[in-house]
Amino acid sequence: MSYGIKAYKAVGIKDDLAVADPHRVIQLLMQGALENMAKAKGCIDRKDFAGKSEAISKAINIISALQGCLDMSAGEISDNLFSLYDFMLNHLIQASRDKSISKLDEVMEILLTIKGAWDQIPVSDREKGYQLQAQKNQPLAVGA
Repeated sequence: MSYGIKAYKAVGIKDDLAVADPHRVIQLLMQGALENMAKAKGCIDRKDFAGKSEAISKAINIISALQGCLDMSAGEISDNLFSLYDFMLNHLIQASRDKSISKLDEVMEILLTIKGAWDQIPVSDREKGYQLQAQKNQPLAVGA
């Protein structure tokens, strides 16, 4: 039964990603990082240090990806997010080294705050953002 649930979840996430808009992809990434940090906390409690390392590594990879996707030309907001992601990455490394649930809790609290703000972005503002990004990515017309 457990295998069936895991397989269903894996397919569900892949299907969700296949049709997700960029906003939803970021939501799914943040959720994945939070889930891996929660898993790491459980592993620390159970003294499953291999599981802890794997879960924290996944969270680090996700947060690194989020940091790498920032549009640094956006100004202060992207600068602040970059710094927050950097702080979270450093705390995750410390949490892994020290087997620290409190460090994981700090990172989770920050990421939950960011995710909460991300989740509140109205659809109309998302659409404007997609349009601006599309305009930015269009090649310049030659001879126009």
